[in-house]
Amino acid sequence: MTIIRKEGAPFFFKRGKIGCLLVHGFTGAPKEMIWLGEQLALRDYTTLGVRLFAHGTNQNDMLRARWRDWYLSVVDGYHLLSGCCEDIFVMGLSMGGVLAFLLGSQFPVTGIAALSTPFFVPDARVNMLRPLIPLVSTFWKFASKGESDWVDPEANKDHFEYPGYPLKGANELHFLLKEMQERLPSVTAPVLIIHSKRDRSVSEEHPEKIFKNLKTKHKSILWLDNSGHVITLDAEKDRVFQAVADFIESVVAHKDM
Repeated sequence: MTIIRKEGAPFFFKRGKIGCLLVHGFTGAPKEMIWLGEQLALRDYTTLGVRLFAHGTNQNDMLRARWRDWYLSVVDGYHLLSGCCEDIFVMGLSMGGVLAFLLGSQFPVTGIAALSTPFFVPDARVNMLRPLIPLVSTFWKFASKGESDWVDPEANKDHFEYPGYPLKGANELHFLLKEMQERLPSVTAPVLIIHSKRDRSVSEEHPEKIFKNLKTKHKSILWLDNSGHVITLDAEKDRVFQAVADFIESVVAHKDM
């Protein structure tokens, strides 16, 4: 039986009529989004942090996951928030940002905040091996993760993620990213991209490509200088929280004009 770990549990803070759907990253868990969720709840925003399928349990569960499973986890969260909120903002970290764009291309969201979001699979090993993954993954199920890029070592100690990258899951991530690339031009909601120049997992090329492919007139990039990949927990997390809150406030203000 699959047991959800404490760090993998979703969270929900019921507040006002503006809803925030928070989506964690690949092999991560809702816990990496909860501090952002708490800060938004303090501003009277209703916040829901979803748990993506096969995350927050045991990494072996990822061997049966498909990208549509992750996307449907986000769609479920959207419908839950729709029952109590008039406006819904979606904010995702890494793969969570990819899922946020996909949701925004198909559902009427009020705004999207993409944090440390890739445009293509950033791991060169996966890109090289991708045609062989169905065969290779029968005996090499998980790949080791690279060197940590955390700036705040204390935050790293409290972070929960699976220790390895599932090869099958990385292949699914490729298909998900291809889907996002096709749908980016149809995103019409305002978009805030936040990315660190010190991110070793996802280089500066990624947010620039996302920005270029977005056709929405309301888009901006905030660059960080002193954070790693998990910007919702690292050294500049307070700046991230403030930027997301300001983004929501600005979009709502212009919407009501």
